[in-house]
Amino acid sequence: MATNENLPPNVIKQLARELKNLDETPPEGIKVGVNDDDFSTIYADIEGPAGTPYENGVFRMKLILSRDFPHSPPKGYFLTKIFHPNIAANGEICVNTLKRDWNPSLGLRHVLIVVRCLLIEPFPESALNEQAGKMLLENYEEYARHARLYTGIHALKPKPKFKSGAISESTATLKVEQTNTSVCIVDTKTAVSGAVVQPTPLAPSLNTMKGASGGGQEPPTTALNSVVEIGVSSGSAAAAPPAAASSKKESGLVKAQDKKKIDARKKSLKRL
Repeated sequence: MATNENLPPNVIKQLARELKNLDETPPEGIKVGVNDDDFSTIYADIEGPAGTPYENGVFRMKLILSRDFPHSPPKGYFLTKIFHPNIAANGEICVNTLKRDWNPSLGLRHVLIVVRCLLIEPFPESALNEQAGKMLLENYEEYARHARLYTGIHALKPKPKFKSGAISESTATLKVEQTNTSVCIVDTKTAVSGAVVQPTPLAPSLNTMKGASGGGQEPPTTALNSVVEIGVSSGSAAAAPPAAASSKKESGLVKAQDKKKIDARKKSLKRL
């Protein structure tokens, strides 16, 4: 367990229990950070409440505990620059809970919640920042504009909250689309006599073919060979008609020559 010379052991044990509880069930918009070797300084990030000039900003603050804690209240300081009537230029927080209204039974959770509520409802009557207090009383719109300007410049940005379900859903859809994509190969040499051969999807994927060749085996070529065979057979069928026509022409020439010879013999016999 952490130890600190400035705090009694019983106080350290109490703080350890309370800080563990704050970590497991944090108040809305508040995240506590602790140095395990020093419980005398407690850090917290406070989200600007919605509907206030501090919205969409995260403000870092610290609570400093004295040796008399919890009999004396902690001192609160904003480390992030903020335009607020109850927060001084050096970051000191002015709120009754940390002063005259302090009670030793109040824990850190109560203090942090009060500080966040101060961003919702400032108290210009006890202002440490006189300009902000006066502006809040006389012209709220101008005060809000200044506060939003400080928030946009100095405040930390809240972390985006993603919907893991939507991300995993879109990722799964992308994987399915990639898996269903077919790979087609067209061999232009198989197009004979104006015949068009449709692209044939290979049965194995490209990754399978690469894996097979890497293992010393030839990649499957069944589908590819079938494309070539179809092209060759179709080419032979297309070439058949011209061959048949030439053979018929030759047989006709032979018959014509035989007839001429017979006629010549008949004429020579008549002369005799």
